[in-house]
Parts: sequence; C-alpha cells; structure tokens
Amino acid sequence: MTEEKADETIQSAPTRSTWNELRTSEDWWAVWIGGAILAVAFLAVFFNRPADLEEQLSEIEAQSQLLQQMQLDQAASEAIEVKEDQLSKLRSGLAPNPLKPWLAKLQKWQDNPLDAFLVRGGGDGTGTLRGVFVVLIVSLVLFGIGTRAMGRSFDKFAAAFVCVFALASVAYLLANHSVVKLYNLEYPLWALLVGLLISNTIGTPAFIKPAVQTEFYIKTGLVLLGAKILLSRLLALGTPGIFVAWVVTPIVLIATYAFGQKVLRISSKSLNMTISADMSVCGVSAAIATAAACKAKKEELSLAIGMSLTFTVVMMTVMPAIIRFFGMSEVLGGAWMGGTIDATGAVAAAGAFLGGEAEQVAITVKMIQNILIGVIAFGVAVYWVVAVEETPTGRRPSAWEIWYRFPKFVLGFVAASVAFSILSTTLTGGQYLVDSMIKGTTDVLRGWFFCLAFVSIGLETNFAELAQHLKGGRPLLLYVCGQTLNLGLTLLMAWLMFEVVFRDAVQELVR
Repeated sequence: MTEEKADETIQSAPTRSTWNELRTSEDWWAVWIGGAILAVAFLAVFFNRPADLEEQLSEIEAQSQLLQQMQLDQAASEAIEVKEDQLSKLRSGLAPNPLKPWLAKLQKWQDNPLDAFLVRGGGDGTGTLRGVFVVLIVSLVLFGIGTRAMGRSFDKFAAAFVCVFALASVAYLLANHSVVKLYNLEYPLWALLVGLLISNTIGTPAFIKPAVQTEFYIKTGLVLLGAKILLSRLLALGTPGIFVAWVVTPIVLIATYAFGQKVLRISSKSLNMTISADMSVCGVSAAIATAAACKAKKEELSLAIGMSLTFTVVMMTVMPAIIRFFGMSEVLGGAWMGGTIDATGAVAAAGAFLGGEAEQVAITVKMIQNILIGVIAFGVAVYWVVAVEETPTGRRPSAWEIWYRFPKFVLGFVAASVAFSILSTTLTGGQYLVDSMIKGTTDVLRGWFFCLAFVSIGLETNFAELAQHLKGGRPLLLYVCGQTLNLGLTLLMAWLMFEVVFRDAVQELVR
C-alpha cells in the first residue's frame, strides 16, 4: 500500500468505523448493557416509590431534627437508640426496590457451605439460591446478546458461561467463609486464584474459552460503578480531597512511568504504563482502562492486576496499624488510605478499622480519585498515538486514532455518574431512590461481573508466560518504588490539606 493510500484509509475510516463500533465493539456493548441495567433498575425503584413520598421525607426531616436536639440535650442513650432505630426504619421504607429479592450474592457461612446459598436474612431460606440463579440467567442473556452482535457463537458462549459462572460462585463461596471474611480476603483474590489454579495445572479447557471475556465483564461493571460515584458525594469534603486525589495521582503516574523507562529500562512501555496507572490511580479499574488505551497484552494486564491485589491485601491490613501506632487522626489516616490503597472496597474496609470518620474520609477521597479513570485513559490514549506508536509507513497515526483508541466504556462511566448525580439532586427523594437502586440491584450485578472478570483473568494467565515480564524483577521493583513515592506524597498532601489548610472546614464536615 502506498503512503497516499495509507493516509486515505486513515482519513476515510471514521464514518465506517464509528458506526460499526456502535454495533459490534465490546466497549460500546459494555455501555449498552450497563445503560440498560441502570435504566431498568432505576425505573423499577422510581415507579415503586410510595405515593406519600413527600410526606415521609418531611417526617424524616422532623424526626432527624428531634434526634439532633436529643443529642444536644444529652438525653438518655436508650431514648436516642430508639429514635435512631425509628429513623432507620422510616428511611428504609422510602424507596423499596422490587428487584432486590430477585438478585443475590452468596451469603456468609461457617460450617456448612450450603448455607451460603440457602441462608438469607429475613427470607424463606431460598432467596439467595433463587437470586444467584436469576443473576446467572440475566448475565447470560445480556452478555450473550453482546457476544452474538460481535460475531461470535451464542451457543458456545452460553455453554462456556455457565462454567465460568460456576467458578465465580466457588470464589464467592471461599470469600464468604466466616474466618476468611475476618481477614478481609475479598472475592477478587479468590476468583483470581481459582482461575490461576486451572490455567497453571490442567490448562484452561478449550470449551470454556468463549466465555473468558475479562474486559467485557469488567467494562460493563465499570459503567454500573459510574452510577455510584455521584458528584455530590465526591465533593462532600470539597477542595482538600481534590488536592489529595487529583494533584498527587498524576505526579505519581508520570514519575513512575518515567522511572520505569529511564532507570529500570522496562522493555514493554505498555506494561510500564499499565503498572503505573494501576498503582497510582485506583487499581484494577484504572489498569483495565489504561491497558485498553495503550493496547497492553492480556498477560501484562494480568501481571499488573495480580500485583495490585497482592499489595492491596497487605496495605489494607498494615496501614491502619501504622496509623494507630503513630497516633495519626482518623481524618488524616482516612485521607492517606483513600489516596493510596487501590480498591474502593479495600479502602472502605481499612477505613472501618479506624472508625467512622476515617471511613467517611477514605471513601470520599477514593471516589474523587476514581473520577480520574476516564481522564487518565484519555491522556494515555493521546500520548500513545502522538508519542509512542507509528503507522506501518513510519508516519504518526491521524488524530482520529485517538478517538478509536479511547476506551468508549469510560464514556458510559462518566455519563452514568453525571446522569445519576442529576437525578439524585433534582428528584424528590432522589438520593434515596438512587441508593435503593444501587444497593438492591447494580451493586449485586457489578460484584458478579467483576468476579467473572477476575476468574477470566486467572484462566487467561499462565505463569510461564508471565515469567518473561518479571525477568530481573523490574516490574515488581517498579510497583514497590512507585507505591513508596505514592505513600510519601499522599501523606504529605493529606496532612497539608486536612490538618493545616482546611482543618476547620474538615472538622465541621465530619462531625
């Protein structure tokens, strides 16, 4: 192909490629599936809201003011507990979710594994089993439709999907044992281990591979996550959280990538970038988005995620102990953990170890940081097109390549965040409606989608293939050095913002 024809192909591609992507791209199908779930879930709650919602909201407001007065007057603790219980019941009845009884994760169990499927608080003993089965059918149908639209066999996918879902159920089963939960060994670790055990012993069977679609599952889950990261909540702690999350993170990302290239001389730039984003932004979610933007190999993504999960388990258990040992305040400790521990769930757990204030601050900082997923993905896509890659003719790709390379599911993530932020603040009782939708529907499905993704990562990962990337221990050294820088800068910024510059405002907010 001549240089002129190559240029002509690049310039004429946009119309054809964009239209085809909308119908056949994995990224766009993640948006369509995630959007459909969010729409159905919210409408189910919205049309099931009580007719006297405004009156109930007024009653809750009045009771809340009464509770505050009782606390100021130092009323008896028993009376305050009764009032708090009354308020909790009033709030729980504001926005009932009709889909909640039909969707479930496995439950905590101790002696009998069947309890994980059969025990459900307040139910008839079969709610969990039924809920898991419904999740299986819904997931199979939705992902099956997307798979078929992308030109793959629905029948082969369906048979394989049942097997992958069964492995995900095993991972949830292991994670929900009472002793395991005591040590906060969450389902992503078990899902990854289940997949790795199979892929590195007997090998991943060929008939399962049609449903091993890591990115499809996790991209759809990230679209659902967008509805949970509401702008009003992200800004709950205002400017100090933004400084910790949005100033330190880009500095660490750029410095770590430069360190990997200039000092460690890691041969794979995409591996270098994926590890840097994984460690500096928010773990798995950022790794997936960044890997898509720089076209990292699956084994490179697996390596980054594997290190992230390992360090997350260590940090979420060690950091609270360090914070207590040095006598840091809950606010400072929470901000530090929120900006450094990768997974949002791990951040919440670590914050809870310290106390209510730490948990509130940690989650807020982490959710503000999560907003950077889309920004980082876009920035990496632009950098990769402009500065890293070249066309076969030796010329830089056209500007349209930025659009093609940009992870489209991030648009769904941002759109969901904006849309549900508006609904939460403009509708009567909007916050309760959105919370009910998330807790009863999208959180459950998102958890299963992520679990399917982690199982798939394990099934796709072979240690023999990963060994070449760990040669000399450079990727591990990159992660350790980058995380050390991250810990130091985040602690400094958190102290400056939460303990010095905005101390009074923060104290007022967390009371």
